[in-house]
Formats: sequence, structure tokens, C-alpha cells
Amino acid sequence: MHWASATSIVFPALLALCAGQQQQPLSEIEHSGSSQHASADAPSYRDELLQLLETLVSVPSANGEENEVGQFLVDYLEQAGYQVDIQFVPPPKDHPDVPDRFNILAWSGERKPSYKTLVTSHIDVVPPHIPWEIEGGEISKHTLIKGRGTTDAKGSVATQIVAVNHLLSTNKNVNPEDIILLFVVGEETTGDGMRFFSDSLGHMSPPLSFESAIFGEPTENKLACGHKGALFCSAVAKGKDAHSGYPEMGKSANELMIKAMNKIIETDLGYSPLFGNTTFNVGRFEGGVASNVVPAKAFVDLSARVAVGSEKEGHKDVQQKIWDILQETDAEAFTFDCTHGYGPYECNCDVEGFESIVVNYGTDIPNLDADYVRYLYGPGSILVAHGDHEHITVGDLEKAVEDYQKLILHALSS
Repeated sequence: MHWASATSIVFPALLALCAGQQQQPLSEIEHSGSSQHASADAPSYRDELLQLLETLVSVPSANGEENEVGQFLVDYLEQAGYQVDIQFVPPPKDHPDVPDRFNILAWSGERKPSYKTLVTSHIDVVPPHIPWEIEGGEISKHTLIKGRGTTDAKGSVATQIVAVNHLLSTNKNVNPEDIILLFVVGEETTGDGMRFFSDSLGHMSPPLSFESAIFGEPTENKLACGHKGALFCSAVAKGKDAHSGYPEMGKSANELMIKAMNKIIETDLGYSPLFGNTTFNVGRFEGGVASNVVPAKAFVDLSARVAVGSEKEGHKDVQQKIWDILQETDAEAFTFDCTHGYGPYECNCDVEGFESIVVNYGTDIPNLDADYVRYLYGPGSILVAHGDHEHITVGDLEKAVEDYQKLILHALSS
């Protein structure tokens, strides 16, 4: 688990990258926000915030393709006065030939073994890339910004960085050496970036620990009390093919799968007062070869959002219920495999001045296996993330800058 000085490794790669491409260098991006007139109530950091977010959003960074945005962020943080290290993360199994991808760790002063708070989010996004677009006219809190990652989660990355910068420059009671920043790759798929970082904590020099961690994800500018767990599986039903005019001569794998999935959907998979119902989704269904052939095989990818049980084991009860239903449907026809899962995770939401929320999606919290107090907060709504209309308002971004400062101060004083 190799950490390296960002200066010695990233900058030569950045020069080579820029030399080999015809696209506009990041340093020469014309920032649209800074050329528009700002409203009178604009905070002092608005230009800094919008320019940072515009560059982050303008660089495509789907899973496995985080290299360029990572290099920009290293450069930005070092110019802001941080010490920066990068941690190379192995390429995704389905993209073995991608450019180097890495986590980014940044801090002030000498690197210490222990920090009061870790501020973290992820720099990867889901495909496809959607370019930055900001409404014309005077920029106000209501101005809409569109683009991939504006909410999930480059909006969190930008507001976290600006919040820490602003806090350290305006509050002399805050010790800069109490805060450390982490930006990881791979959250949108397997969480391999955060898991790689978590596994490396005890092997760093010096080893790293922190009393609290503030995770950046779209929570509608509310402080999350936690998020549901998750379970990701596939099921295969095997039947027997036959002419569709004589279905009794075969065994329809599609019918078996439909019966099983319908029963799972109608089954109570678990409820808790905080997280509500465990929900179930058939994400992909494939079966058969033609309409006039009884299908011999059917396949589904399925997932559950788990509301019950312990953090590390809660998904197992849901997994067993699903398997039991498959067996009840046809004990010989089904095979069932789950890649990963976890139970619901609670977070600290008892902070004065914040509305609270519980979210149903997953985060990197389960992937950071350490003893610390968790906070989950970020600008924007998950309801527009991952879609073709992902967007955020300037007001939500600026509120996040203020709220992250409040959260950091709370974490430092706890």
C-alpha cells in the first residue's frame, strides 16, 4: 500500500498528459461563473467555490478514469498550501489498462499520527459525462448549475475544500493541524478507493487515526442520522427448453424467476423505526432466446436496501430470506450468489442548527473500518444524482460551505 509525494509523481505525469492531448489545459479553462455579475449578497468565497467546482465538473472522472481530475486536485491543494500525498489504487477489474488512479490525502504542517477530524468525499462519478452549465445573468443563490457530479459528489468536494480554507483563514482558534482531508476514487462502484485507504491505516508512516470523519454526499443540506445497508446479488433459474406450442414438455425458467421475484417483492424483508422498510429491486432480467421457445435459463441482478440488523451482519438475514423463497419456488432450479452487503449505518446527527434526514443510498462509511464518530452531510439531492438532469443551486453550495465549517467546529470541540 504505497503512498507517494504528490510533487514528485503527479506533476511529471500532468505535464505528459497535457502535452499528449489536444484538449484545453485545465489551467486555461475560462470560468463562466467569474465572468458573470454577482449579486450583492455574495459571500467572499463565491468565485473561489464556483471556479473550483467548474473545473472539477468539467473533467470526466467515471470509475477507473479519475486520473486527470485527481492530478488537478493535487495541484490545487498544493497551491493552497497543503502537504499532499497520493495513494495508488489498483485499477478496476473490468478496466485493467486505465491510467494510474489514486486517493489524495492533504494536511497542514507536519503529518501527525492522530487528527481530530477527517473531511472526506469521492472524486469519481457515474457515466456519462455531462458538461458544466450555469444559468446566465446575475449569479444569485437561486442560480442553477448543471453537470455530472454537481451533487454526487464534486459539489461536496468543492464545498469541503472551500470550507476548510475559509475556516482556517478566518478563525484563529482553529489549529490547522487538527484537520486532514481525504478524497478517494471508486465510491460509485465497489468502494475500492476507501477500502484500500482503510486497509492502509496501520501501515502508514506514521500510522493514521482520527476521532471523527465528515463524509460528503448529497443529503439536501441536512445532517444524516444514517443510511440503509445494501445487498447485491444475482440469481439464475434453470429450466428445460421446448417448443412453445407444447409448454408441458419443457420447464420455463422465466416463469420460475417471475414467481420467485414476485414473492420476494411481496415479502416483508424487515423494518426498523429509524430506517423504515427494507426495499427490493430487480435491476436486470434476462431469459430465453425467442418467443416461440420455452426458456431454459433466466438471470437477474437484484439488490436490497437493508433497514434491519447490525452494521456488518444485517444484510445476511435479508439474503437468507431471499434464498428461502428461491428454494420454496423450486429447490432444484435456482442458484444464488451475492457479491457484497452490509447492514444499516447510523451517524451522529445531534448537532445544533441542523435539520436531520435518513437516506436510503450507500456511502463509503462501511468501507472505512476504524473507530471514529461519523457525520454525513452534503449539498444537493440524491433524487437528481445519476440522472441526465443532475443539478444544484449556488445557494445550496454556499450553505454547505457554512455548514461544513459548523460541523468541523463541532467535531473539533467534541
